[in-house]
Amino acid sequence: MMDKKYIISDYCAIRNQQVYRHGKLEFEGINRQPDSFLLELYRHYELNYPKFHKMDNLCKLGWLASELLLVDKNIHQRYTAEETGIIIYNAASSVDSDRNHQLSIHDRSTYFPSPSVFVYTLANIVIGEICIRQKIVGESTFFIEEKFDALRLYSYVKQLFDDNVIQCCLTGWLESDGDHYDGILYLIEKSTPDTDGIAIFEPGKLTEYYSPGT
Repeated sequence: MMDKKYIISDYCAIRNQQVYRHGKLEFEGINRQPDSFLLELYRHYELNYPKFHKMDNLCKLGWLASELLLVDKNIHQRYTAEETGIIIYNAASSVDSDRNHQLSIHDRSTYFPSPSVFVYTLANIVIGEICIRQKIVGESTFFIEEKFDALRLYSYVKQLFDDNVIQCCLTGWLESDGDHYDGILYLIEKSTPDTDGIAIFEPGKLTEYYSPGT
């Protein structure tokens, strides 16, 4: 029996002061620090979402990647909010915000935990930020893995499609750890007569787009 056909409609990668969309280098920034680069990216694309400035770097990275990936995809015209899922992986969880929270409570003489920092000490908050912006209410899960694992990502998302849990999925790897950031989001859909996407959804293609030239 032939496997059901699912496609990678597109992807957006943000790393090393660069943005890749539609398989091509689209933007190259000048700021090396994550805070500065993510703000530079936000301004370059003339985005307008005041809550962005309150987010931690993990949420900013995921929000920007999803915004750039979905800006011209019109997924809400093809799928209900319940039919769209989001599955995210990383290795460092919410370590940036965890560190900042620890600094705020380390010294008992200046003990002052910040609610605005504490709220981001869960890795899956980035999923919440993306879901609010993109109006996604389907299956959502955040996994912690040692490294990007295309086969594991593929297997889990494919099972959701096979079981008709979702019809569309935003999935990928979002990492923010100190000066290191690495984000890639893929849009996965069922193949239709209107689109064959950029590639068949398979582990090899996920790896190719995550690590070009490997």
